[in-house]
Amino acid sequence: MKGFIKSISNNIDIDLISGSTVATLRCNSPKLIRVFLMSLNNAQISPDETFKAMGSLRLNPSLEQQNVVFRAFADSVRTSILRVLESGSFGVLELSRLLDIRQSALSHHLKTLAVAGLVAKRREGNSIFYRRAFLREDDPYVEFKRAAFNCIDSLQMDEAHRGRLDVLEHERSELSLNFFKKNAEKFAKNQELIVERSQYSPILEELISSLNLPSDSTVVEIGPGEGFLLVKLAQVFNQVIGIDNSAEMLSKAKESVSDANLDNVAFIHGDANQQSISRAKVNLVVMDMVLHHLPSPANIFGSVADMLNPLGYFLAVDLAQHDQGWVCKSCGDLWLGFDEVELENWAVLAGLEPLQSVNLALKNGFQVQISLFRLGL
Repeated sequence: MKGFIKSISNNIDIDLISGSTVATLRCNSPKLIRVFLMSLNNAQISPDETFKAMGSLRLNPSLEQQNVVFRAFADSVRTSILRVLESGSFGVLELSRLLDIRQSALSHHLKTLAVAGLVAKRREGNSIFYRRAFLREDDPYVEFKRAAFNCIDSLQMDEAHRGRLDVLEHERSELSLNFFKKNAEKFAKNQELIVERSQYSPILEELISSLNLPSDSTVVEIGPGEGFLLVKLAQVFNQVIGIDNSAEMLSKAKESVSDANLDNVAFIHGDANQQSISRAKVNLVVMDMVLHHLPSPANIFGSVADMLNPLGYFLAVDLAQHDQGWVCKSCGDLWLGFDEVELENWAVLAGLEPLQSVNLALKNGFQVQISLFRLGL
């Protein structure tokens, strides 16, 4: 791809040429043109992505807004931040550690990305976590941003960054595992401080029944806890699989299945993100109050999609976003619930179609959201 700049009256045109295809961008700021070209080069946007982006680029008369967007991509540190954020949400201290950058400098880059609408933040207790912003279709730069994200994600992550990210995710996972190891016997009681199963279980079972899955379907529950739902599933479907990375909780689930005299449940001790597990092809995957215990909840959507048969379902039950930080210590939560839009965006990125969502308000102020997704053909 070649770029040619020419002046026409008070405007400047950039002609980007690839083969016989020409895309032209016109504006009246030499500085903006320079920043725009830097952003294309730094994000390594391919010619095809560039033409698609520019073909739908609805430039705002405000040079300031244009400069903000293009300048955000025109820095290698900021593209590194965006590359890391593809893996999930991280606090400022975590990002500083992952990227080996001073917190003050990092805060400057995060502010630049936030102003450009490329990152969003949320409070988790006393900490602020950053994630990639969800792209809005009414954003005049949506195709440009999407093209940049796609190209940034196609780049191999820096080896040092990848190594630190693996360590961080392991540390998060260990926090959750250690909690369940120490509190397996009293977990159900602690969980009832937030929500009792009886408050949402009938609706969950009704939703599963409404799917009209045949009895010979294979169903997976990730993180079955003490096995209450696992028993219900095994009474309806011929083959049920329970997956948990906590040996202590898996043992509790086995006891529940044994007490119910059921012999059609298989148990897997391991991480549901492991490739060997995600190769299983099933009709329904259920996660009941599990997402907020996962080190990287966004990643599980891709693993679930790998498990499902075409048109298979994913049913996720979890807490809506809240501000009750005490649950982290009492119940081993790593995340303070989730926004419905957040779940839907993770699903879409994994190739899952959001079908319906039900929100149940509890008297203690918490809300339970039950979300159903389906894999395409």
